[in-house]
Amino acid sequence: MEICHISGPLHLLSVGTLPQTSTFRKCKKSNPFYSLQLESKIQRSETLPHIFIFGIGFVGQYFANQLKNDCWKVSGTCTSVIKKENLEKMGFEAFLFSASDLELRSLNALQDASHLLISIPPIVDLGDPVLCLHQDILRNKLSNGNLQWLCYLSSTSMPVCVYGDCGGAWVNEDYPINAATKSAKARLAAEKGWLDLGHDLGVPAHVFRLGGIYGPGRSALDTIIKKESLSQDPRMRGSRHYTARVHVADICRALKASIDMTLSRKIYNVVDDDPAPRAEVFAFARDLIEKRWPGKMDGSHSPSTEDLTIQKNSNRGEKQVSNALLKKELGVSLLHPTYRSGLESIAESMHDPYL
Repeated sequence: MEICHISGPLHLLSVGTLPQTSTFRKCKKSNPFYSLQLESKIQRSETLPHIFIFGIGFVGQYFANQLKNDCWKVSGTCTSVIKKENLEKMGFEAFLFSASDLELRSLNALQDASHLLISIPPIVDLGDPVLCLHQDILRNKLSNGNLQWLCYLSSTSMPVCVYGDCGGAWVNEDYPINAATKSAKARLAAEKGWLDLGHDLGVPAHVFRLGGIYGPGRSALDTIIKKESLSQDPRMRGSRHYTARVHVADICRALKASIDMTLSRKIYNVVDDDPAPRAEVFAFARDLIEKRWPGKMDGSHSPSTEDLTIQKNSNRGEKQVSNALLKKELGVSLLHPTYRSGLESIAESMHDPYL
């Protein structure tokens, strides 16, 4: 089966003032996502902003919690009954999503959505499961003028990264595309498809190419403390000179900043300032654990030295991902510009895991 490619122009037109159908009148808190100018327009309406998230995973759940605290309605999809029940207990409207569900009943909630976040990876030999299987339904549900913003979460990680083999060079959003693998080609087609949809609907649309995602409960600290062994992909990353990463809190900062933008700039790299090797990150994490809980860590609590050996003879396939455009155009100030800041913050919030 060939990868689904969505037709339409890759570039996006600038979008002027957004249609405002959301409000915070029912909420006593102020919303930090909107400028004062937009907020004054929003207050004339009677409905709360509503975000629909395809794939409420680690990033989606973190962002959804922030939005819920600011009086947003949150709906979205997950892949299991257990996840659905957990999301509903947290106060979210959850729907099961499967690429084999041709009716896609979860899309019924889309017609009221003012914002759309997509965090479902493409499937090799198929493409984006939403666009390729349900695009007609999707366009029908979103064509009522309610939608104000759309964002697709992509990746800078190999082998799905569209930049391909860069030989260790710094890459920005204008770096030549070299999607050499099936996974990378599927990712590129998904990026283009969602950008085209945003263009056709006349709403600001973004693609965020994320570095390796970490945060509370998902970090080098957690891997060491839980005595988890590295899977094949982390072992491969461990052999690289450079690894792009980003704290989940900074992904949310970028999402918030893009929501407040009335102009659309297709693609942003969302990474921190320091593409440090994985071995360096784990060494720092081990030091943090030893300082915070002295004498409680032993060699079995961390990946082996062999797992994290850096191959010094080749930069093949490596890259250093630049976040300059994220800072310049979206004005994002990173909460954790390096892994050191991010891991220190996670360690400080941890209860003693050895009790």
